[in-house]
Amino acid sequence: MVSTKDLKAAQALAPWLLLIFLAIPVLVGLAGVLLPSIGYSSAADQQALSLQAWQSLFSTPGLFHSVLLSVIPGLLSALIAFIIVFSFLATTSGGRTLNWIRRMTAPLLAFPHVAAAFGIAFLLTPSGFLFRLVSPLVSGWERPPDLLIINDPWALTMTLALIMKEVPFLLLMALAALPAIQADQRLAVARSLGYQRSTAWLWTVAPALYPALRLPIFAVIAYASTSVEVALILGPSLPAPLSVRTLSWFNNPDLSLRNLASAGALLQVAITAATIGLWILGERMISRVLAYYQQSGQRDFGARPLALLGRTGFIVTFSMLTLALVILIIQAFAGRWRFPDSFPDSLTLGHWRAQLPLLWDSLATTVTIAVTTVLIAFVLIVLTLEQQVSSARVHIGSGTHGNALTRVNHHHIISRLLYLPLLTPQIAFLFGYTVWLEKMQIPPGLLTVVLAHLVFVIPYMYLSLADAYRGLDKRWPMLAASLRITPARFFLRIKLPMLIAALLSSLAIGFAVSNGLYLPTLLAGGGRVSTITTEALTMAAGGSRSTIAVWALIQAALPVLGFATALLLPRLIWKNRRGMKGFMQ
Repeated sequence: MVSTKDLKAAQALAPWLLLIFLAIPVLVGLAGVLLPSIGYSSAADQQALSLQAWQSLFSTPGLFHSVLLSVIPGLLSALIAFIIVFSFLATTSGGRTLNWIRRMTAPLLAFPHVAAAFGIAFLLTPSGFLFRLVSPLVSGWERPPDLLIINDPWALTMTLALIMKEVPFLLLMALAALPAIQADQRLAVARSLGYQRSTAWLWTVAPALYPALRLPIFAVIAYASTSVEVALILGPSLPAPLSVRTLSWFNNPDLSLRNLASAGALLQVAITAATIGLWILGERMISRVLAYYQQSGQRDFGARPLALLGRTGFIVTFSMLTLALVILIIQAFAGRWRFPDSFPDSLTLGHWRAQLPLLWDSLATTVTIAVTTVLIAFVLIVLTLEQQVSSARVHIGSGTHGNALTRVNHHHIISRLLYLPLLTPQIAFLFGYTVWLEKMQIPPGLLTVVLAHLVFVIPYMYLSLADAYRGLDKRWPMLAASLRITPARFFLRIKLPMLIAALLSSLAIGFAVSNGLYLPTLLAGGGRVSTITTEALTMAAGGSRSTIAVWALIQAALPVLGFATALLLPRLIWKNRRGMKGFMQ
């Protein structure tokens, strides 16, 4: 049995371990790419200051186009996803539709980027499902048209896929922030003054909501401008986006290209920072324009465009992701499927029989890494949140400031560091992290991959759990203390069971994030750790559509199983406890 003393010791240690797992890999990783970029590389046996890597980088053919392929997807995906989310919320806030959408957001978010990219590729390729539906009766095509849609030179299809995936993420972040800004009350006051629903939302709720979404938007820009896995599937190759070219330089057997890769990684950091800077400049210009119209007193400003953008954008997003999943399922069981047939001639299990023997090892590795990562993150996050809540309670009860100061420092530092790995390009610090592992002679394997996954899993799990954990009624611990229940017993036997729905949801989100990580697995594992995600990307280079669909479907099924467990388990545990119904949501 855990004692109160042991619990307090663990609570005191957890925030510092959390900070270490968040900050150290990023900072060490950035240092690991800075030194080789200026000539100090143990791999290439160079120990003298040199700018040769930067000269080689800037003389690389097609570099400017590669840079544009980072900036354009980063800005466009964030901007369009933001417009869709805000327009949708402006149209549906206060209605029943939003409650239904709230339940659909997590499954959409759980759809991995790799699986979604493959599904969208199967939809939009000239021989894909959408072209089959209109051929030959509508289009007249008896053969696939000669159109460059997938891997187009300006990465428009890649940008579309990123938008489809970032809309659920921004919507989830917005839904989590709405209660804190009292959105319903703001909307009701504006409506009482005669404003249309969407106009009232735009003038009263949006200004309070946007600051809470700035960091998530920056995270979207950072990911979209540096994406490797989506770019490998849907992006152009001649030239490829800078992140893909940097990865190829890093994986090149010629060690002298490591310095070039380091310079490319740092250039990617600068590009991401500049893209975020462009967003900040744009938001200031737009805010001035909106302030002018806000002062005009129009009661129906933008009502129709917002309604059209919001509903149409979300319907298209939801439909595309749903169709992507459906086409993966059909393709995974398809027999002969000739163009322009809308559906295959037959269904078969042959693709599954051929791939299942190859799947098991990668599946076991994927689950092992994800479960280990999620459990470590879960323990650290829960103990950290408990430390914050306990310190606040002690401060309120005693009137002292010491514990509160510690709690505030932890809370503010962690809140800022949560977005550090999300805002820093993966290709930059993961490359440096790998170089540091080599220098420390730490062999790549499951442990190094788990440590890399923690950097990305912790932020999502913490953000998903923090509000529910801190929002638990403060009278419960007071009631437990009046019954002489120790803090440790209350924590383990009462508090955690009451929060089981939120805890399981956080675990499911962490599992989904770990399952979808490609670059951290590839680089931290040294190419020796095979997961469902890494193997699916390998199949993209030469596998058949049905083979790719089998792997992508398995990758998509894992997070779905996680969320289904998080949804059903509380209902099974508390099926005979009517009073716990409110804690199952």
